This record gives sequence, structure tokens and C-alpha cells, in this order.
Amino acid sequence: MQAGMRGKAGRKARAGWWSPERPWVWLTPAVALLLLYSIYPLIYNLVTSFKEFDPLIRGFQWVGNENWAKLVQDERAFNSLRVTLTYGIWALSIELILGMAIALIFDAGTYLRGLWQTLIIMPMVTPPAVVGLIFRLLEHSDFGVISWILYNAGILQPAEPLLGGTGKHALAGVLLADIWQWTPFCVLILLAGLKALPTEPLEAAKVDGASAWQTFWLVKLPLMRNVLAVVILFRIIDLYRLFDYIYIMTSGGPGQRTETLSFYAYQTYIFINWGYTATLGVAILVLIWVSTFVYTRVFKVEW
Repeated sequence: MQAGMRGKAGRKARAGWWSPERPWVWLTPAVALLLLYSIYPLIYNLVTSFKEFDPLIRGFQWVGNENWAKLVQDERAFNSLRVTLTYGIWALSIELILGMAIALIFDAGTYLRGLWQTLIIMPMVTPPAVVGLIFRLLEHSDFGVISWILYNAGILQPAEPLLGGTGKHALAGVLLADIWQWTPFCVLILLAGLKALPTEPLEAAKVDGASAWQTFWLVKLPLMRNVLAVVILFRIIDLYRLFDYIYIMTSGGPGQRTETLSFYAYQTYIFINWGYTATLGVAILVLIWVSTFVYTRVFKVEW
């Protein structure tokens, strides 16, 4: 009997080790991964931003705040920030409007809605580099289909194509690829929000004789505030990291018309200015954090 009691006590002790009273046992793997792949790279980049790589000695040398002083005086960095913000504002605005319009159509019960919802996911699962290559061909100044349509519509001239020439329309050319790939993301999130709306306010609006536009603007849109916040925050973070389309379609050109912050950081990296690359990386992270913080505070986003 005593042996049985000791066995039960041992099993209880072993079970207690994995019990909810010891949450650190379950949290340790997640914390270790966070430290290894998030905290450590951040600290390493921050420290490296105060150094610069010297090819002669094949190592880093401490330069203090030299890289940060260079950043605040770097006109190319400010140009890349301007390009990034311009691109981001246009992309976010167009994708939200298109995404909401398509989501409303799907929510209204479109013919073969299930098929269209399945097909609209395809752009999202296509690698961005592949999308960039596809649109580079579609927008080719000589044989691109999109360019041919715009030429015949009188919107563009062969001397000033989407990609090439003086680069007047280059950012718009890259924007087309982004809109094609990421509008479906907005559609899916917004459609899920529309499906989750409570029916009582919608029925009350219908009884009161509200039009479709009034129902959307005064009822549906305010109720989807938190859903819109999620979409906007995800896209803000992603647009700051824009690189793939730029690398494949324009390489930052012509000139520096399409050079974003991420692509400029890549340029400093390939020219072995690794300390300054780390500085740009930390600066981009700070910009993302400030943008999301200001957005959540100004628009009073609640989770």
C-alpha cells in the first residue's frame, strides 16, 4: 500500500512539473526563439550602427555616431524616404478602396462567389519576385501588353513608357504589381469583417429606409473600424519593407526615382558599407514603430 502511495506521489510530482502552475516550462522555447531571432539581431544591428567595416583589416572598427550623423545629412536617404512614403500612401489608398469594393460585391452574393474567392487568392501566394518579373514583361516598352493598351488609349507615349525613359511613370509601373498582388489580402480581411457584422444595426437601417450607400457609410464602415485598423497596420509595415518589385523591375531607377529605403539599404550593403546598412535598418525599424504608434493613437485604434 505504501509503495502504491509512493508511486502515485511520484506521478503527481512528474505531472506537476508540466502543470499550469509552471508556465515558464512552456514559455521557455518561445522566449528562446524570440531572443535568438528577434532581440539578438536587433541589439547586434544597433551596436553595428556605431561601427564600420574596414576591408583592409577584414573587421569592424568603432566610429561612434559617424553613421548616424551621415544619415541625417544624406540626401539620398531622404529621397528614398520620400519615394517610400509616396508609394505607400498611393498603394494603401488604392488597395483599401479596391479591396472594400470587391469585398462588398462578394458579400452581396456574386454569381460563382466561391470560385472568385478562390481565384483571388492566387496573386497572394505568388512570390513577389515572380510578380515583379511578370509585370516587368507586361510593362515592357516594346512588347508589353499593358504598355500596348496604354499607348493605344493615348495615356502613354512610347517615348515615355511605364518602365524606362526619364522614369516619370516608373513608380506607377511598380505600383501596378503591388496592387495586383496585395489587393486580395485587403479583400479577404475586409470580407471576413463584413461577414462578422451584427445583423441588428443593418436591419434597423433597412427599416429606417437607409439607402445602400447610407448603410455602408453610416453603419458598416464604423462597425469595421477595428478590421480596417488591422489591414492598414499590416500594409504600413509591409510597405516600408518594399524591395522585391524594385529590385526586379527598376533597380531603383531611372536615376533614383524608385529607390525605396529598403533598396537603398541593400545598395549600401553590396558596396560594403555594412555599418551604415545597420544604421538604415535600425532607422527603418524606428520609422515603422513610430508610424504604427502614431496611427493607433491618432485614430484611437482599439484591439
